[in-house]
Amino acid sequence: MMRSTETAEANAARARWMGVLARATRDELESAWSTLAERPSYDMLRRPETGLVMVRGRAGGTGNPFNLGEMTVTRCAVRLPDGTTGTSYAAGRDQRKAELAAVFDALMQTGERMRIESGVITPIARRQQTDRDLKSRKAAATKVEFFTMVRGDNPK
Repeated sequence: MMRSTETAEANAARARWMGVLARATRDELESAWSTLAERPSYDMLRRPETGLVMVRGRAGGTGNPFNLGEMTVTRCAVRLPDGTTGTSYAAGRDQRKAELAAVFDALMQTGERMRIESGVITPIARRQQTDRDLKSRKAAATKVEFFTMVRGDNPK
């Protein structure tokens, strides 16, 4: 039986790889799928389906929540022959991407975890981090510093 800290760590790890898979491109997932030595068979528990979710925001990041608008999301759930279930939720309408992400989620919960982590999750996460770093550098390059100079002729 898992202790609550082990459960929390397992949930955090799964949330991390599911986030990486959700932000991956379809091409990255297709490429990873095609390089698998053995592609597992799987059954669809929930075929990929597209719908809308309400996106909520907070004024100033900390204020009262408000409805920002709706966003298109595609979800999918699969089951491997050993009974392991994988799910995915991905922004947009790409049903194949949602399907592949669900399969990789399921594989990450099996004995294939280390192989999938090193061959699929880590390279995609690296590319995503590189993209974030580039965007941060571009944004930092446009930063404007405002300052006030004290002039010697100001009365005290």
